[in-house]
Amino acid sequence: MGKTVTNPNRAARWVALFCVLALAGGALHYWNSPPAIPVSQAPGKTQSEIQNQRPAGTALELLTIDTRAGPKTFKIEVARTPEQQALGLMFRTKLPDDEGMLFPHEDTREVTMWMRNTFIALDMVFIRANGEIHRIEANTEPMSERVIASNGPVGGVLEIAGGAASRLGIAPGDRVHHQQFRSSGP
Repeated sequence: MGKTVTNPNRAARWVALFCVLALAGGALHYWNSPPAIPVSQAPGKTQSEIQNQRPAGTALELLTIDTRAGPKTFKIEVARTPEQQALGLMFRTKLPDDEGMLFPHEDTREVTMWMRNTFIALDMVFIRANGEIHRIEANTEPMSERVIASNGPVGGVLEIAGGAASRLGIAPGDRVHHQQFRSSGP
């Protein structure tokens, strides 16, 4: 009958590897969790109300889309900086049909987006530099890391509430009016 010899160094390495993986898993969970915002910073407001607030100093702008059923106007936040674009609408738990966020791009290019840490479904409206809607990715999956591509060069992406494009009659070929888009007018 054979004899099994256990290498104590090998066992110690496995334990160390297990500990490192457990710590890494905990850190990953921490980084992917929504940030806790102390309610003490906003007396009288719930955590949900705090999460759904726009960042301080964020001004709303108007954006209009000419649809077959008539113009639809949105109050939008504009994510101009890399930090604003990285955060996007993450951690929000609601978005009215008449609000959204615009991700402008100075150069016309293929754009990719994802839904990491985004708790609500969104419609992603990919807009050409001239203001024409190129395509719409409807009802994106919350919390998904699936890459969503513009499938062509665009000058910006408008995120609105999931299903709003269909409810409001917004379709590819419709015209977007905002200062970001050339020849789209005021």
